Amino acid sequence: MSHGFDTLAIHAGQDPEARTGAVIPPIYQTSTYAQDAVGAPRLGYEYSRSGNPTRDALQECLAALEGGPVGLAFASGLAAEDTLLRTVCKPGDHVVIPDDAYGGTYRLFARVAERWGLDFTPAKVSDPDAIRAAVEPGRTRIVWVETPTNPLLGIADIAALAGVAHDVGALLVVDNTFASPYLQQPIAHGADVVVHSTTKYIGGHSDVVGGALVAADAGLGEELRYHQNAMGAINGPFDAWLTLRGIKTLGVRMDRHCDNAERIAAYLDGHAKVGQVIYPGLPAHPGHEVAAKQMRRFGGMISFRAAGGEEHAVEICNRTKLFILAESLGGVESLIEHPGRMTHASAAGSPLEVPGDLVRLSVGIETVDDLLADLEQALG
Repeated sequence: MSHGFDTLAIHAGQDPEARTGAVIPPIYQTSTYAQDAVGAPRLGYEYSRSGNPTRDALQECLAALEGGPVGLAFASGLAAEDTLLRTVCKPGDHVVIPDDAYGGTYRLFARVAERWGLDFTPAKVSDPDAIRAAVEPGRTRIVWVETPTNPLLGIADIAALAGVAHDVGALLVVDNTFASPYLQQPIAHGADVVVHSTTKYIGGHSDVVGGALVAADAGLGEELRYHQNAMGAINGPFDAWLTLRGIKTLGVRMDRHCDNAERIAAYLDGHAKVGQVIYPGLPAHPGHEVAAKQMRRFGGMISFRAAGGEEHAVEICNRTKLFILAESLGGVESLIEHPGRMTHASAAGSPLEVPGDLVRLSVGIETVDDLLADLEQALG
């Protein structure tokens, strides 16, 4: 029997605990497990790097929400990304990445993986022809996309890029952090692996750091599971429990994020102090039609360019009261940041450098009229 998204978010992997009937899965705060005999671990649990019941509950839920057979939870989104790269790639391989990617992802490729011998080419993920031109048949192992991208909110046609990747024997990896599985399920459109920073919308409360991979193929999922254990970048049981708690309200939170973001995008779009509003929900956004095809709604992230240039953008970030000046995104509280000097500083001077006049908003679930008033006074 299939269930709806919100039912899965509340119940998948989270049956009442067998011994006491506890409705919420316990936090198994243990490093090791008593074994029934040599070579006979009870229920397969030996050591919490290799397996932990709280983490297993989270992993089962993540897989159910993304529609894949195997879900894996990690200490951070970057830990998940690193594990994926070293599972799938070897020195000499090649990856196509977004020319508008999260700064930490770019740093992982440019400062870490490249030294290991992994080549990469940035390309525009909203243009399938640009991705096709960037792949190197026989050498490209992954086409890596974000949709929406961070921070310029570009939209990739997942089904089209799956075709491009698969034509050359590569995997399509989709970072689904900005959309969340509530708004978008990349595996249903042909993606091979979905990546998340669960720190963001999945956790949703700015109180836990984590990452996830969900594989479309069970065999690849087991390879990733092996490397998860061998490399060891797992999340702890309390982090897994907090993330599961956040998942339960993901659907209702995302609807409120979207409601608020739509109002704010429309407001900014008509403001004299704003040069450009970048939000996939606006009909003028070049990826609007593709986003409408593969997303339930358009998300809670908005970027805009300050009409007064970079210093004006910085001033706006410094003036807000309800929008908290902070990195990260996806929590119940609204955040504002200057990507060029904050989350994307590592991309300065690279092909992924972001405009200096760019401001990024993570729109929370507060009363939207209060958020609009805060932006009005901050814009000056």
